Amino acid sequence: MEHKYEAGEPGYVRLFKSGELQKRATELEARLSNCDLCPNDCKIDRTSGETGFCHSGALPIVASVCAHRGEEPVISGTRGSGTIFFGNCNMRCVYCQNFQISQSHEEQSKNQVTCRALAEKMIYLQNEFGVHNINFVSPSHFVPQVMRALIEAVPMGLRLPLVYNSSGYDSIACIGALDGIIDIYLPDLRYASDEDGKTYSGVSNYVESARAAIKEMYRQTGDLVTDENDIATRGVIVRHLILPNEIAGSEDSLHWLAKEVSRTVSVSVMSQYFPCHRAQEFPLLQRKIRFGEYAEVTRLMDKLGLVNGWIQEMDAAENYLPDFNRPAHPFEP
Repeated sequence: MEHKYEAGEPGYVRLFKSGELQKRATELEARLSNCDLCPNDCKIDRTSGETGFCHSGALPIVASVCAHRGEEPVISGTRGSGTIFFGNCNMRCVYCQNFQISQSHEEQSKNQVTCRALAEKMIYLQNEFGVHNINFVSPSHFVPQVMRALIEAVPMGLRLPLVYNSSGYDSIACIGALDGIIDIYLPDLRYASDEDGKTYSGVSNYVESARAAIKEMYRQTGDLVTDENDIATRGVIVRHLILPNEIAGSEDSLHWLAKEVSRTVSVSVMSQYFPCHRAQEFPLLQRKIRFGEYAEVTRLMDKLGLVNGWIQEMDAAENYLPDFNRPAHPFEP
């Protein structure tokens, strides 16, 4: 099959050369003093050491850096995705599988780095591992710092596509500021109910915030584009984690995605939920998903004509297979 691929330098390099990247970074950094960088809208002064919901100050927190091979095939490819896991989070998911990174705030404060050091980590991943992209995981509370690090990294030679890998709980203003900078958006579509968002992730207004952010991401980059080696160069992949007892609101969320975004947007359906962290405290989250719940979501994908993306396999014995090894349909972006 033929894939469209536009060669040339990344958008963030062009914005660096024009001075626009510096302008946007400065504008976003100013917002740290009355922080409204995510929908939590804490209005605290992170530049003076105050911390709000995300427990993060003015410096970025980097929990780990690696060539990650467990993302969707078009992201990990053959050489891995250059993944930078940020510490802390702007959500409090009671079932978080990375809770040691996202919710161990005191421990993560030891992992603060300068924006220069963050830039050096990007270059390290590019030059030493030959990764396909730089993948920012849980970056919603560090968007200004990412921009400042890019300003440092471009003169060092950074030229890889950038992946914005978030919970979906993003500020529309921050996503708007990333226009022309981020090449590939990888947001979650976690809930269809604000009540569930509050109960299980500790945040308000998840549905409106995530849906607005995803629409803006799609406006900027559109459907997934891959190169001649089936590696993503641009576009949106929406992740949807199936939760037990319909907590994820799969029917509502997928209907919205098909109707309000596009039937051609790529969707990655994930079946690997298991009760970890504090999930045992919540009766509806105390078990893995059942095969029937999984089968219903795959049926919905077909019914709604969401034909691009991946469905993480799960067998009738209610075991999931960890690799994204079965496309939902032949992938034709």
